[in-house]
Amino acid sequence: MEPTSWPRIYVERTLALIKPDAIHRSEEIEDIIQKKGFIILQKRTVQLTPEQSSDFYAEHYGKVTFPRLTAYMSSGPIIALSLGRHNAVSHWKSIIGPAKDAQSHPQCLRAKYATSELQNALHGSDSSHTAEREIKFMFPNAVIERVPSRETTKEYLSRHVNQTLLQGLTELCKHKPLQPCVWLADWLITHNPNKPLICHGVPELD
Repeated sequence: MEPTSWPRIYVERTLALIKPDAIHRSEEIEDIIQKKGFIILQKRTVQLTPEQSSDFYAEHYGKVTFPRLTAYMSSGPIIALSLGRHNAVSHWKSIIGPAKDAQSHPQCLRAKYATSELQNALHGSDSSHTAEREIKFMFPNAVIERVPSRETTKEYLSRHVNQTLLQGLTELCKHKPLQPCVWLADWLITHNPNKPLICHGVPELD
């Protein structure tokens, strides 16, 4: 019997910031991000004002480092990236390494790109809740929805789309119409396996 439900694995989102001291290495960092299995969903270069920097790091208000932190983050342009993958928050945090004493983790990105403990090159959200807030801060028009993972999407297409689409493409190659996209669209509508059958005429009553 075919299972009635399938495990749903979702792509989580997190915010990554390439800070002013590392922005000149942004292409290299973005290449690493993609090789680590992340999808860059959104990207923008921004120049924060001191006020915007203070709002973004509001949870650090009152700490001794807060004035230097906000001054540093508004000292030059930064690159904001909305990243997606399974367990994005924890995976990105593990890749960039700790904010303090990054050299104790020589494989992390902060050990490679940071210039000091304050100027630590990269930012990552601490939790999925924080990621949602930070992504909305950097991308005000972003719609934060859970996106099905690649495995779930492949399963869905395999069950509901691929067989019909393959049949349509086979017929398309046989007919070679002048407007292939229009022809295929019409074929798919006509041969939709979920389309109810229409019986012409009125059945006779016993």
